Amino acid sequence: MAESHRRKKQPEIVRRQLVEVAARIVRERGPAAVTLDAVAQAAGVSKGGLLHHFPGKAALLDGLFEQIIEEFDRAITEEMNADPVAQGRFSRAYLRVVADLKEPPEGEESADGHQWDGLTLAMLGEEHIRDRWRRWMDERMADYVGTDSGIAALILRLAADGLWLADAAGGQSVTPQERRALVDRLIASSLA
Repeated sequence: MAESHRRKKQPEIVRRQLVEVAARIVRERGPAAVTLDAVAQAAGVSKGGLLHHFPGKAALLDGLFEQIIEEFDRAITEEMNADPVAQGRFSRAYLRVVADLKEPPEGEESADGHQWDGLTLAMLGEEHIRDRWRRWMDERMADYVGTDSGIAALILRLAADGLWLADAAGGQSVTPQERRALVDRLIASSLA
């Protein structure tokens, strides 16, 4: 009997592994290098197994987007729940979460920042992913139109986007201390 017939099927684990491999390939070689063959081979699954979960490259990048954005939304919600000030709450949470993507909490290892880099690069290179990101942000802005429409909130979100891009592109190096000071100053100025 072949190994694949004896092996316990774990579709969620395989799906997550495929997404993580796609993120790594995007990060290391760019979105154009994400082919079904490359992802299947790197993940150690058959191309048919990959196609069972993702019918094409666009679906695979969508899977990457969905997985990461769910984690991102969850982190933002946690930050918002800890913030007692309603005005600008989403934007402060967005900034804090983006700032924390680069450096996992002390003592923890996290691939989230690396996956986020993969998503960033995919968004820059794939129009349908950029469109999904815009829709995600438009939905959040509609949800928080009463609290996060002001210029102070916009400054926080644009600063977060700049930090995110600098991290993903390997641009300006920001130490953990500078990152924390930047976030603290931006948040303090938004509350003034």
